[in-house]
Amino acid sequence: MSMRPDSIRNVSWAVVRDGAERRHVYRRDVDLHLKDGRIVEITPAGARPTGPGEVVLDGKGLLALPGLINIHSHPSTEPGYRGVREDHGVPEQQMTGLMERLQAFRLGDDGRQSAATMAYSEMLRAGTTTACDVTVPFDGWLETMAQSGMRFHAAPTFASARWGMESPQTVTWKWDEAAGLAQFEKAKRVMDDAESHNSGRLDAVVFPAQIDTVTPDLFAAGRRHADETGRRFSTHVGQSVVEVREMIRRHNRTPIQWAAEQGLMKSDTIMAHCILLDDHPQINWHTRKDLDLIAEAGASVAHCPQPFARYGLAMDHVGRYRARGVNVGLGTDCAPHNLIEEMRLAIVAGRLMSEDVRSLDTAGAFEAATFGGAAALGRDDIGALAPGMMADIVLVDLNHPLMQPARDPLRSFVFHAADRAVRTVLVDGEVVLKDGNPVHLDPVAAMERLAEAQARMLCDSVKLDYANRPGDEISPLSLPIA
Repeated sequence: MSMRPDSIRNVSWAVVRDGAERRHVYRRDVDLHLKDGRIVEITPAGARPTGPGEVVLDGKGLLALPGLINIHSHPSTEPGYRGVREDHGVPEQQMTGLMERLQAFRLGDDGRQSAATMAYSEMLRAGTTTACDVTVPFDGWLETMAQSGMRFHAAPTFASARWGMESPQTVTWKWDEAAGLAQFEKAKRVMDDAESHNSGRLDAVVFPAQIDTVTPDLFAAGRRHADETGRRFSTHVGQSVVEVREMIRRHNRTPIQWAAEQGLMKSDTIMAHCILLDDHPQINWHTRKDLDLIAEAGASVAHCPQPFARYGLAMDHVGRYRARGVNVGLGTDCAPHNLIEEMRLAIVAGRLMSEDVRSLDTAGAFEAATFGGAAALGRDDIGALAPGMMADIVLVDLNHPLMQPARDPLRSFVFHAADRAVRTVLVDGEVVLKDGNPVHLDPVAAMERLAEAQARMLCDSVKLDYANRPGDEISPLSLPIA
């Protein structure tokens, strides 16, 4: 049976909203009072006596945080690449392995549901309460989301083309416009199903897959659909040098400039990744206006540093985007789906690219993972602990060795303890992670099914890869077997 406490008492440290400001502050020794899935009051510990029959969660020795918001992730595929993609890249494609993997490796639907179960469990363990799940829809997808107890924005993708390869240096686009239209119609049905789901925790995002795999007509149809339904709009853009060069070849415009001309970027738009702007060192196009176009449109950027750092690629730089007024939220994109680690890497990568410790600090990264994500999704009721906000709460063990000394517990959490210290997670005031374990999901059973599905995927690559290679040749083990 799910637990719904009426209060969390004697919380040692809490990160709460500073009045009506978009700013977090610490409070010490407080009680959080909950009702109907919301926070109704935050008082000094013991200021209000415990009522008869009140269900109390003990917060002594705990840090209370607002639930983290992951605005871009691929939970149903990326766990299947664990042990496959970490060192994989194609030098001829400026090190990205994206096109080669997506051509050669296809995870079956049984594996995808198991991957989603594992990823949702990982998200909860890392304090994520809201996530945008981007995938080609499959049977059981929405039910698995709802079962987790998290909030989800389902983003069923649709595209007019698939990437292919003829050789390491040659990427191709295989166009099928009729298939793209059919996928769009299916996506609309799935989005309707998500929004009408009886869990009350599912929403939807209109998501044409990539800036270079969708026709202008289909992009326009997707944009109109978002406008007509009031849904958020998102796509992958600026994620590989191959993509940027192809869009320049087609339109003599960078992807961002083309998106702006097509009217795709508005205040409800989430631009996923958006790393390779015209002035990025790996692009160095003759213009210097991409960042201004994003800011002027009021669009948000989903920053997912980890997958790109593996290719030697980083945003230049996150502090510059924020200073220009761009709303930046965080996503995980790939496994691990651990938004705490993404916060840490966003800080470090921003400082490396800017050569400035002030590019991004702990408070700024946490704002991106909370306020930034909420703004990107159009929500003003999540991402902060304050009266009237949804009771999406993360409780962190201050007595964990990696949280000690607890001089500045948020820094200890982001830089040291991460998910290892997360003990309890509530969504809508319901406990969905207890003692570090998901209440409604069974990741152990999912692990076995995913391992079998990954083995099939690696064997089947000989039928899909441009050179008919087995998976172990495309991505060899990190060490030889003696």
